[in-house]
Amino acid sequence: MRRFVYPIIRCIPVAVFGLTLNAAFAADDFPLIGNYTQNVACKGDGSDPATAKVTISRQEIVSNVGVCTILDQKKDGRSISAHVECKFAGGPLMGDITFTPRPDNTIEFVDRDKTYKAVLYRCPQ
Repeated sequence: MRRFVYPIIRCIPVAVFGLTLNAAFAADDFPLIGNYTQNVACKGDGSDPATAKVTISRQEIVSNVGVCTILDQKKDGRSISAHVECKFAGGPLMGDITFTPRPDNTIEFVDRDKTYKAVLYRCPQ
């Protein structure tokens, strides 16, 4: 099987996201776990577009584009950087992404080469 390694573009629409966390985060302090929408505020009432929905767990990021498994992660100040492997219809991708909390309680997502950016809005519980 042929594997490509390059920046994740539209992986998170993608707010796509996925991780296997190491000891860098205690069980209760990984701040990204939750449901989000990408680039549009989340209503959480069932009317959010499926194409905007993103779910982040400790192990993976799921969006309408595909599933990314988090292979490694590290905290750098307020940001969390992750090395991910994503499974898309066109085949697997590996790349690096960064999540940065913003003052307005959203999360900025960007790939390593800054070719794709998104803002994630946390959905109400």
